Amino acid sequence: MYEIPEVEQSLRWPSGSLETATFGMGCFWGPEARFGSLKGIVRTRVGFAGGTTASPTYRSMGDHTETVEVDFDPELITYEEVLRHFWRNHYPNRDEYKGRQYISLLRYGGNQQKETIDRIKKEMEQEMGEPIETDIGPFENFTWAEERHQKYYLKRYPRALEQLHEFYPEPELLVNSTLAARLNGFVKGFGSRASLLAEIEEWEMDNGGEKKRLEMKLRNMKW
Repeated sequence: MYEIPEVEQSLRWPSGSLETATFGMGCFWGPEARFGSLKGIVRTRVGFAGGTTASPTYRSMGDHTETVEVDFDPELITYEEVLRHFWRNHYPNRDEYKGRQYISLLRYGGNQQKETIDRIKKEMEQEMGEPIETDIGPFENFTWAEERHQKYYLKRYPRALEQLHEFYPEPELLVNSTLAARLNGFVKGFGSRASLLAEIEEWEMDNGGEKKRLEMKLRNMKW
């Protein structure tokens, strides 16, 4: 639906093949920021899943749930680690006080993810000391939320967006941006400028000059 920004198109990841995790854990703004800060998470997006209502929107999502999708490199962060972050950072047994909008939800893509979910769920139940009631099922659909909800916290810093304009001249380019995912987490309090600079230094990019430009922009960015 959205393009990968030109400045990041030469980014190469160790595995060479990304995987996707789909989950809901309350309002989707916070989880997108949290997971976007994690090394190994390449792209994040928010939307709606788990229901049957056709063409859900933020104002009319029907029986869907606010959901986050993340693309990740399994050589840098495993699906097991993604699931532990998922269950350790929300309460999965909350009542459906607003219908299905904010429930704990997991959608798996294939038997391997399902088997991993079953195994890590048992581990987390022992850790929590109670059964987990997350709505777990096979992936069927994911509808992207409106652009204004993507990278929500970063967009609350217009001064920063102005400084990023040379790389991301249109707001839509932030959606599939790895850097924007990290910055969205950073402004929410996850990670630090130093840790992000250290990570960018490790990024493999065909165009080394572009990487240096990204690093310089981040070093000098004013919020």
